[in-house]
Amino acid sequence: MGELGGGGGDLERERRRLAHAARQVAARGLVVGTAGNLSARAGELVAITPTGVPLEQLSPEQIVAVDLAGVVVDGHGSPSSEHSLHLGVYERYGAGAVVHAHAPMATALGCLLDELPVVHYQMLELGGAVRVAPYATFGTAELAAVTLDALEGRTAALMANHGAIVYAGDIDAAVERMLLLEWACSVYWHAAALGSPRTLDERQLAAVGSEIVRRGGYGALRGEER
Repeated sequence: MGELGGGGGDLERERRRLAHAARQVAARGLVVGTAGNLSARAGELVAITPTGVPLEQLSPEQIVAVDLAGVVVDGHGSPSSEHSLHLGVYERYGAGAVVHAHAPMATALGCLLDELPVVHYQMLELGGAVRVAPYATFGTAELAAVTLDALEGRTAALMANHGAIVYAGDIDAAVERMLLLEWACSVYWHAAALGSPRTLDERQLAAVGSEIVRRGGYGALRGEER
């Protein structure tokens, strides 16, 4: 489980971090316009991007704060249409931050696959093979339910004909996980264009896990082994 954010006094800090992260994912091409949403927990409150505001233009003052029941307690405008999905991740998985994006490769594979297999051992950071949640209309309780189920035992899921979602202990780590997921989707896409991609089995992944423990960790995202 992720680490919870700090108390209510940390709300303004989370707003600043969230606005920066929103502009970052837009700059990295993970979202276009308003198609994506981010949130971070601050004690018993959740800072979440508003609906209808392009993420590349987002400022801290535009971030909405809701309580864990989804009631707006601070800020102007309305929270993201997917706020119930975000709140479900906090309740069910103890996350500290959530990123939902319509990243191009992740969205494309969500139109094709039932599961993204483990084509690289760094996908262990995502929990292994990434499930694809069945399609449901955006912003609905049905979408939240099927996506939360797809996240069971994972920190990432694809959403059929929609996009992708990840969670982590804080917003910076969640952005890194979304970048990792999009990279893994790109690896699979390019390998599949050339043939049938090899995948890693449980024995191979267990060996990777043991080696990470022995070394005391692993290098940065898509970076060098220690």
